[in-house]
Amino acid sequence: MTVLVTGANGLVGSCVVGRLDAAGEKVVAVGRGRRRELPSRVEYVELDLSGASALRELIASTGPRAVVHCAAMTDVDACENDPVQAWTVNVGATEQAALGCRDAGTRLVALSTDYVFDGRGGPYSEDDAPQPRGVYARTKYVAEQAALLLAPDCAVARVAVVYSGRRGAKRTFASVAAEQLAAGREVRAFHDQVVSPTLADNAAQMVIGVLRSGERGIWHCAGASIVSRVEFCRALARKLRVEERLVIPVAMASAKLAGPRPARSALVVEKIRGLLGRAVPLELDAALDRFLAERAA
Repeated sequence: MTVLVTGANGLVGSCVVGRLDAAGEKVVAVGRGRRRELPSRVEYVELDLSGASALRELIASTGPRAVVHCAAMTDVDACENDPVQAWTVNVGATEQAALGCRDAGTRLVALSTDYVFDGRGGPYSEDDAPQPRGVYARTKYVAEQAALLLAPDCAVARVAVVYSGRRGAKRTFASVAAEQLAAGREVRAFHDQVVSPTLADNAAQMVIGVLRSGERGIWHCAGASIVSRVEFCRALARKLRVEERLVIPVAMASAKLAGPRPARSALVVEKIRGLLGRAVPLELDAALDRFLAERAA
C-alpha cells in the first residue's frame, strides 16, 4: 500500500520520503518544481497545490493508505505580503488533502507549526489554546482545523524551527549560521526569541511514528531542547570549535520583519515522548551532531 507525501522537496517532506522508502514502503512523492534529492525508485508527481481540486483528485487516483501533508507556504514575510496565496496553499491544499482522505477512507497526518501560538506564554503543550498572529500563523491554524474537522482519521504534527544539513536541502537559519561560523564570520541571532529547534530528519521520525501509531489529534513533533536563537548559535559554535564571541545577540525588533514572530513559542514534547520513547525527540547536543554529520556527508 502506498503513502502519498506532499511537500516532498521540502525539509521535512524529503526526510519522510527517505525514511519510508528505506523501510520498504511504496511512496508517491508530490512536490513543486523539479524532483530534488529523493530516492530514485520513488514515484514523483509535480503538482501545483493552488489548483482547486488537484490534490484531492491525485489522492483518489492513487488510493494511498495514508497521506502525509507536509506542503505549505512557510515564508512568514511572503505570507504577510500575499495573504491570498498563503490562504490558497496553507488552507486550501490542506482542505483538499482532508477531503481526499475522507473520500478514500485514508489516514491523514498534516504538519503544522509552533507559530500557531502568540509566544507570550510558552513553552506550550498540545492542550494550550492557539492564538496565532500574522498571516502565516493564522492560515496554519485554520489548516489544522480543516484537517481535524474534515478527515475522520487525522493527526496534526506541529514542528518548530526546522533545519537540515542534508545535501540539496533548503537553506535555513542553522545552515547559514554554520557556514558563517565555519568561515570565522559573525552571526547575528535573536536573543529574545525562545524556540524548540528541530532537525528535519528527527521531525520526520516523529511524524512517521505518529502515522504508524494510528493515534489522532495534535502532537508536538519538535526538538527536546528549549533555547534562544543566540543559545542555539553558541552551541553550534562550540561544536565547530570556533569562538562564541562570533555570535552577536540582536533584538527581533531590530530586524523590522514584515510578519510577526512569537517570542516564546517553544513546544512541550512529553506527549510524543510517551508515544515513541523519551530519547526520540532529540536534545540539541545530539541534534547538532547529526546536523554536522549531514553537512559532512
